[in-house]
Amino acid sequence: MHIPFNKPYLTGKEADYIRLAVESGKISGDGLFTKKCHSFFEETYGFRKVLLTTSCTAALEIAAMLIDIQPGDEVIMPSYTFVSTANAFVLRGAHIVFSDSCADNPNLDISAIEPLITKRTKAIVPVHYAGFCCDMKPLLELALRYNLYVIEDAAQAIDSYYQGKPAGSFGHLAAFSFHETKNIICGEGGMLVINDERFIKRAEIIREKGTNRSAFFRGEIDKYSWVDIGSSYLPSDILAAFLYAQLENKKPIQEKRILLWNMYMDSLKHLEAKKSIVLPSIPAGDTNNAHLFYLLCQNAEERDKLILFLKQMDINSVFHYLSLHKSTYYQDKHDGRTLAHADRYSDCLVRLPLFFGLTPEQVRLICRGISDFYK
Repeated sequence: MHIPFNKPYLTGKEADYIRLAVESGKISGDGLFTKKCHSFFEETYGFRKVLLTTSCTAALEIAAMLIDIQPGDEVIMPSYTFVSTANAFVLRGAHIVFSDSCADNPNLDISAIEPLITKRTKAIVPVHYAGFCCDMKPLLELALRYNLYVIEDAAQAIDSYYQGKPAGSFGHLAAFSFHETKNIICGEGGMLVINDERFIKRAEIIREKGTNRSAFFRGEIDKYSWVDIGSSYLPSDILAAFLYAQLENKKPIQEKRILLWNMYMDSLKHLEAKKSIVLPSIPAGDTNNAHLFYLLCQNAEERDKLILFLKQMDINSVFHYLSLHKSTYYQDKHDGRTLAHADRYSDCLVRLPLFFGLTPEQVRLICRGISDFYK
């Protein structure tokens, strides 16, 4: 029985809503289903303003423009993250200052950030890895003290909470992903969250190719024109229709994923007790949105052997990010600091299959395979 790492889940309403979008006569951006998705997020999570985008990458690029990143500005972020987190700011000329992860989870070590702040620092970009929120309280206090922007990379953190508040509600801006590997999907897609009111009007303009067309369509102006920089960041309403079908089923999707995540935890804790592996540690004050389940091996060689062992059982497990400060593109731009925890996660972390269609029997099979490996 082949067990893939991921398999997109369809609720059954996606095709119906896509047909409705097509029949409405408007399948470009900001149609009926885009507005429904916007309302869902603003009403469910209390976000001040949301805008669907073509990807989380696009949302981060808009955020970089909104805070007016200029060549030479410095942006602090974790090295252990996807390249989009950095690229969005590098495209505007920023110098990325990579910081290390925590010893017990891949999120930013907030205590390591302050020594990295200089007169050129403009923003901090926390990444909520695996849906576990960064320790936002001290991070926000630090940002306030040094007058820095905070942009949350919440790609993996839909329906995650920190001290009772949803991920994406803390920073000036936040970005989410609806890629097919995420909890809630539309194939490719993302969302910009705007918590600082001064950015709302300009965000709409940047997202609409630098024009004030959104205001025109609302009847606020009698014609629209090119008024700022921007690009084409609106997703088709067909994608929004797919997304809305998923959002309507968020509760059962999340319940199933959390059930599977807890099964992994319960079935593998005997190996952690033997110090064979390290299991995820949920930071204090965080909820678990069950975005992914990972374990840590002792070293890269053991990690590769475990992945191969599971592959021979027809189980597809994968590692995750390579430290960006050691990447081909950025290694000569990094200041030479050792980021030991980021490197450890790069070398030792294994992600196990986790998707709605995964069965409890399959989880038990995967866990038996891991147990057999460590025998």
